[in-house]
Amino acid sequence: MPGKKIKKITKKSEDKSAIANAVVKEEDEKTLVVEVPEETKFTPIVEQDISGGEDVGDEEISREIAKKIKEDAGKPDRYFEAIGRRKTAVARVRLFTKGEKEFIVNNKPYQQYFILPEDQETAVSSMKKMKCFDKFRVTVKVEGGGRHAQAEAVRHGTARVLVDFNQNFRKRLRKAGFLTRDPRMRERKKFGLLRARRAPQWAKR
Repeated sequence: MPGKKIKKITKKSEDKSAIANAVVKEEDEKTLVVEVPEETKFTPIVEQDISGGEDVGDEEISREIAKKIKEDAGKPDRYFEAIGRRKTAVARVRLFTKGEKEFIVNNKPYQQYFILPEDQETAVSSMKKMKCFDKFRVTVKVEGGGRHAQAEAVRHGTARVLVDFNQNFRKRLRKAGFLTRDPRMRERKKFGLLRARRAPQWAKR
């Protein structure tokens, strides 16, 4: 076309074929527009949701919980069970649809067993995430590890037992990270060192 200059780029590049096919149009003296063929354009990577299950709203959660509890009303006392782990702590969690609504850890209310407020919040965070903290009776037997690891093991086990109760809870719990088993462990001490990697102080003389 008259008034427009068209030239090919000859600059060396890793992708020579893509650059050779790029055409530069000089719209004016200051602005350059580069047109790249469709096959050479980068396409954004879309994050895939592999969590599975359908996310549900708070109202639907309450509706499904009430429906499940009503179905179990005429049945013998039953419970759902799952095991949660963190470091060397192992928590066996049982969720009852009937009985007094409470959260018991090693035969004590969770507020008495976990002294620190952050550990208390961690232990019941899965229940609170699904807005069902006051709708079930939960008993936990936990052993091994310290209090913080035990609290995270309880959270892991509680999330698993909620998924056993209703598969539609999986997506929200997975997104919050409560269903993921944290594999990190304390590194063992090595001989010749004070700790896992701390070496004795070196003296030149």
